Amino acid sequence: LVLEAGGLVDARAVDVTQFDAVADAAAKLEKIDILICNAGISGPNQPLDEYPLEDWNRVINVNLHGVFHCLKAVTPIMKARKYGRIVNIASVAGKEGNPNASAYSASKAAVIGLTKSLAKELADLDIAVNCVTPAAARTAIFDQMEDEHIAYMLSKIPRGRFVTVEEIASLVAYLASPENSFSTGGVFDISGGRATY
Repeated sequence: LVLEAGGLVDARAVDVTQFDAVADAAAKLEKIDILICNAGISGPNQPLDEYPLEDWNRVINVNLHGVFHCLKAVTPIMKARKYGRIVNIASVAGKEGNPNASAYSASKAAVIGLTKSLAKELADLDIAVNCVTPAAARTAIFDQMEDEHIAYMLSKIPRGRFVTVEEIASLVAYLASPENSFSTGGVFDISGGRATY
């Protein structure tokens, strides 16, 4: 659809834990209208006192530092044009915390705070910065989880099912569109009712 409308889509595979790689990719584009920060890993399912430090650092590097790197690289480009739409994908776990998932929960809570902070910094420009906090969706991240943890997550969703990526994409599409001319700093729940508790 973007191409049919005369727009340009540029997708790149970049290791978000490496700021220079992210900055180089962003610098190759003259304008960036939309940034979706969606890279994430779950890490092991273990109590905090048994959580391996190496795994903690890996989860924080991807889930939090990766978002920071993307925002740091792209924000100046959007500021120069006084326009942009940024959507960070966090998780309902960042609002509530999941037992035995301390690194994941902490990283996603930090993304929520980062979203709100940047939204306030850019509020005087036409740059909207929002965050989506989905419940679990059946994606490749499930391959990193134990069945017991997956069952726990499902048990917390009043709708009795996992969210679909299409449902998340629909919300993200609105937040990234020009029609979203006023919402910024928002944390948009798409958890099938989980966040109501």
